[in-house]
Amino acid sequence: MTGLDWLVLGGTIAFIVVWGLWKSRGQATSDEYMRGGRELRWPTIGLAVMATQASAVTFLSVPGQAYEDGMRFVQFYFGLPFAMIIISAVFVPIYYRLNVITAYEYLESRFDLKTRLLGAFLFLIQRGLAAGITLYAPAIILSTILGWPLEPTVIVMGALVILYTVTGGSRAVSQTQKQQMVVMMGGMVVAAAVILWRLPEHVSFGKAVDVAGAFGRMNVVSFDFDMQDRYNFWSGITGGLFLSLSYFGTDQSQVGRYLTGRSISESRLGLLFNGVLKIPMQFFILFVGILVFVFYQFSTPPLLFNDALRTRVQGTAQAAEYADLEAKWEQVQSGKRAEVERYLSAVESGDVAAGEASRALLQGAQRQASEVRKEAKAMVARALPGAETKDSDYIFIAFVKRWLPSGLFGLLIAVILSAAMSSIASELTALGTTTTVDFYRRVFRPGASDRQVLVASKLFTVFWGLVAVAFATFASLLDNLIQAINILGSIFYGTVLGLFLVAFFVKHVRGHAVFAAAVISQATVIALFFLSDVGYLWFNVIGCALVVVLSLVMQGVLPRGETPVPATGA
Repeated sequence: MTGLDWLVLGGTIAFIVVWGLWKSRGQATSDEYMRGGRELRWPTIGLAVMATQASAVTFLSVPGQAYEDGMRFVQFYFGLPFAMIIISAVFVPIYYRLNVITAYEYLESRFDLKTRLLGAFLFLIQRGLAAGITLYAPAIILSTILGWPLEPTVIVMGALVILYTVTGGSRAVSQTQKQQMVVMMGGMVVAAAVILWRLPEHVSFGKAVDVAGAFGRMNVVSFDFDMQDRYNFWSGITGGLFLSLSYFGTDQSQVGRYLTGRSISESRLGLLFNGVLKIPMQFFILFVGILVFVFYQFSTPPLLFNDALRTRVQGTAQAAEYADLEAKWEQVQSGKRAEVERYLSAVESGDVAAGEASRALLQGAQRQASEVRKEAKAMVARALPGAETKDSDYIFIAFVKRWLPSGLFGLLIAVILSAAMSSIASELTALGTTTTVDFYRRVFRPGASDRQVLVASKLFTVFWGLVAVAFATFASLLDNLIQAINILGSIFYGTVLGLFLVAFFVKHVRGHAVFAAAVISQATVIALFFLSDVGYLWFNVIGCALVVVLSLVMQGVLPRGETPVPATGA
């Protein structure tokens, strides 16, 4: 990085942090710390909701996902707009009427304490582990850029985010997320513009899309029904709907964002704002990855995108073998470039038959390139036993590092670090708040003073930050990071959503029945994850459906020793 890059990066991050801390000054009570005083307007809420979900993993991993698998990941979000409507109509009014701090307080008012604690516990496990993955992503960036060892980088990043979150609280998190979201999307627009500018002069935007389509990368929608396919229209509109309902309706990292609104209307508008803009935003980020893929059809990409790993391999006894593979890689890429030019000529001349023939040859060349990459990874595994060879999360950052001009490189790093700060801060705030409200204040110290609750909230935030740091050290064992986070969520979210849907809509079911149903459901989903090939988005549907159905069965089987509680929690 040049001095200008460091200036842009440092200036952007410093401004965001100082702004958030200044806007959150004067917090004296636990309610102000955990809920920000409930004074935010809908644009701030909407951007905070989007920024919480758009972690560094989004900007680091999603372009790599598109590079290797095309646009079909966007189908994951097809159910989200419908989820925003349902949450705005059902969840938000109940939360406001009960004046809850966490979503899980409602479960006690509707069922009983053990059901509340189960919902909170499942959230803490899922989000606590996901925070580690979210922290790992920006650590990759700094490690790659600065040449630092990865584990010390994780620790330094974790310490900085913990300090920032504990100092500012919920209000600082929400206030800074506006600026962070602007930086994020502005930086990605700049990245897209630079990629298009660096394409050969004869390759227009339309031709770039044609090339991506020829390689099968513009696969936006698939209506094929396949339970083992992670991304198609049906899994997105059903599994994606249930996952979004769970995440935005019951996950405290999101509930805590829109419960800072000054009114129900402000919270609803913020959620609907997210529902309208989220799919276009994800489409655009994926498309940036597609543009990187197209760019590398005219310029040879690295055989391995992880620079540090490549350097290590070149220092082993297998260095000559790796050099041979790089020569083979260059030969394959050269042949592919020539075929791309023939394809573009056929398209421009209107020769459909020649275009189709060239398209088939291009896809064959791409398969050949993929085989060379597999050979290289297998060789790395032999040369460096235990080394992580999956490098899809390095694709975008490797491009940024190599091809963006001075200053813009610093801006893109600021984009990814801003996303990391916003998402991790939201997660740690939610984890600390849930532990304090649902366990410390409710179970262990029900008579605690407001000062004690405030201190406990900060200490629990630090604790979960340390858990995230610990789990981040294992994140390199995972595949694509964005998929890892969504898989982790899908394992737990269906059960939690089932608890809330029974609470809202099945009035005669009581605490013992729904608790037993949730435990069985969660055990079943975990077993399916380890023992079946079912696509992970379906876990949300399966887990939720099992809780609803089993709770109805259990209510008829278990002794009738409880008094029914109205679904509104009144």
